[in-house]
Amino acid sequence: MSAHPLYTADRLDRAAKAAAAAGLDALLVGPGADLRFLTGYDALPLERLTCLVLPASRDAFLVVPALERPAALASPAGDLGIEIVGWGESEDPYALIAARLPHTVAAVAVDNHMWAEKAAAFREALPEARQELAGQVLGALRTRKVPAEVEALRRAGAAIDRVHSRMGEWLRAGRSEREVGRDIAAAILDEGHVRTDFVIVGSGPNSASPHHELSDRVVEHGDPVVVDIGGTTADGYCSDSTRTYVVGEPSPEFLRLYEVLLAAQCAQTDAVRPGLTSGELDAVGRDPITAAGFGAHFIHRTGHGIGLDTHEEPYIVSGSPVVLEPGMAFSVEPGIYLEGKYGARIEDIVVCGEHGGERLNLTSRELRVLP
Repeated sequence: MSAHPLYTADRLDRAAKAAAAAGLDALLVGPGADLRFLTGYDALPLERLTCLVLPASRDAFLVVPALERPAALASPAGDLGIEIVGWGESEDPYALIAARLPHTVAAVAVDNHMWAEKAAAFREALPEARQELAGQVLGALRTRKVPAEVEALRRAGAAIDRVHSRMGEWLRAGRSEREVGRDIAAAILDEGHVRTDFVIVGSGPNSASPHHELSDRVVEHGDPVVVDIGGTTADGYCSDSTRTYVVGEPSPEFLRLYEVLLAAQCAQTDAVRPGLTSGELDAVGRDPITAAGFGAHFIHRTGHGIGLDTHEEPYIVSGSPVVLEPGMAFSVEPGIYLEGKYGARIEDIVVCGEHGGERLNLTSRELRVLP
């Protein structure tokens, strides 16, 4: 077993059993969150092939470029007891893998984010094997977090909360979104992340654009400002939290909009429990927003799963039949956006427990007015 509390060998065992149950002979997993989930190895996505080969009925092995083998061995993968095979520059790693698999392989699955050229090379190397996507197997394993993963997400949530608690240091009238965003990006690293993944600072009319990019617009007195930020921790697990601020005095119209949004988001986080569908949770917030006359301005889903990826299953979207289960972690982030005027969003990461939900972002959700 691995010495790392998150990346343990039982993940490989569970994945192999799930692959067999799905009628697959092997999983082929390249760099990305799926590989890190299974081995702890945060591999570089290179033109050279790195691939975990996980047969349903044989021992797994990890194929890496020879020059990357020391890094693979130094990662948690080196403690899993699996063979780490280095291949040289003149070798064909696809042929190497094909030769090590049983001749009877009839179905393999590649990870959902494998580069197309690599998936095509596997199709050529294993011409008799049906090729499918590994997401059907790995998605279910990754969606239901174990306690160690929840704790990793809890640490990530606390780290991004510390950044939001410092917003008054940077966000004020006379500074551009880009200047504010630069300070926030540095603070994300300072407060416990190893990578800044995104910084959204949408001021004034830009707050009505949910995925606004940083611009040179200067924050003005009276502006609502949507700040959506996230990063990745050393464990590999991600943070994501949005708060809405106002620089100076908010207008009565904006205060009414925010009151509706806050009530809806609080109702949704309070409603999280096993057995509720994702679509039903979406409706808990969408229905009162619609009743208040803002339905046409809530233009995105309620939320997304989070873990080793910022966006992963489950997705909290209108009409979804996906049933919430203990261990699922996802964002709850309703928003109201009046195009050309202003907008607001509140986002917390919530984990579904045995009897209800736990919010992992604990900074105040009340509208914060900055001088």
